[in-house]
Amino acid sequence: MPVSDHTKNTDGIGSLLPIAGQNGGRDEARAGPGSSSSDIEALNPSSRSVEFGTDAPLRLDCQQDLAPFTIAYQTYGELNAERSNAILICHALTGDQHVASIHPVTGKEGWWSTLVGPGKPVDTTRYFVICANILGGCMGSTGPASINPKTGQCYGVNFPVITIRDMVNAQARLIDHIGIGQLFSVIGGSMGGMQVLEWAARHKDRFATAMPIATAPWHTAQNIAFHEVGRQAVMADPDWHGGNYMAFGTRPARGLAVARMAAHITYLSEKALQDKFGRGLQDRNARSFSFDADFQIESYLRHQGSTFVDRFDANSYLYITRAMDYFDLEAEYGGKLANAFQGTKAQFCVISFTSDWLYPTRDSRSIVKALNAVAANVSFVELDSDKGHDAFLLDEAEFLSTVRGFLNAAAAKRGIKPAREVPA
Repeated sequence: MPVSDHTKNTDGIGSLLPIAGQNGGRDEARAGPGSSSSDIEALNPSSRSVEFGTDAPLRLDCQQDLAPFTIAYQTYGELNAERSNAILICHALTGDQHVASIHPVTGKEGWWSTLVGPGKPVDTTRYFVICANILGGCMGSTGPASINPKTGQCYGVNFPVITIRDMVNAQARLIDHIGIGQLFSVIGGSMGGMQVLEWAARHKDRFATAMPIATAPWHTAQNIAFHEVGRQAVMADPDWHGGNYMAFGTRPARGLAVARMAAHITYLSEKALQDKFGRGLQDRNARSFSFDADFQIESYLRHQGSTFVDRFDANSYLYITRAMDYFDLEAEYGGKLANAFQGTKAQFCVISFTSDWLYPTRDSRSIVKALNAVAANVSFVELDSDKGHDAFLLDEAEFLSTVRGFLNAAAAKRGIKPAREVPA
């Protein structure tokens, strides 16, 4: 099928794998005058991207065909001669392909730079790391902010509703394109962990090891409830315009900011919030007797909301949260989660955190129990942390050593050479 690969070396870590058939990096900007940097990234990503043609559409769970479609991605490190050292990183709800490189919109370090990079647990001097913006995302992969080829306008809410399985099937197309038969590992936390589980269920022979981290095999009623509050906040914003806000030159920034604020609370533990903020006042010595941000926690949440809208598309938020809510691996396999993993030969390391109340340890235990039921090779670690769900993104020493240890042992078993010395 016709595939066009657009390459830009912007990641700053390691080197990119040369792929035959590159067109030299097409970079025409399709966003209109006055567009924000996030709008431009959605249509014309600064990372690599590959467009899959109309002759082999992606069949979605909603029974629609999507074609053409683009997947934007970053790579770090070098693929070895045996093509055996590739690791796929799956990102969470508000993440993207810039896992270990400077973000082109915010200018901040990669969202998992504690874990991925030279000398890090996912060592880019040893492994070839791939991270793709998910289908439905807004950093260059086809999603609601992309151009609908049938209309010449942004899809908006005319984009088909997608699932975690659709995202993973699109990633599998990317891995095929790069020319990797079997990944060394698939790693992801939160929604990224759901993608890891979907890989384990649908593409059993395509990877040797897997690390589902701080995740769950289904969304509970509480998970769905928090997402619905966020979606309603977006859709209640008058600037949403029924999802057609780009045609009006607006964006539902207030609604999306509120959605982000509500969601961010679920990523932290009560202790983390209390220790960091308590009842401290923000830049004042007394209460203002107004509805200004008197408390530090109020100011923090408002900042989280206001900065989020600068880098994320509101419709993408609706679509991705819906995909997470639809995720139920047990229901997809006849009401028995173990059926999803039947026949797997991969080695698993499942990780949870004690203070994670969004995807608590009982969810990880359900995954481990299902893997044990089919005699899979699985290890399980519950890590003591007071940081809440977001602990997997932070500089947690025990977590980082767990990942390093698991990957090093598996790599040695598969004959992947140790990392070369990183210059001081």
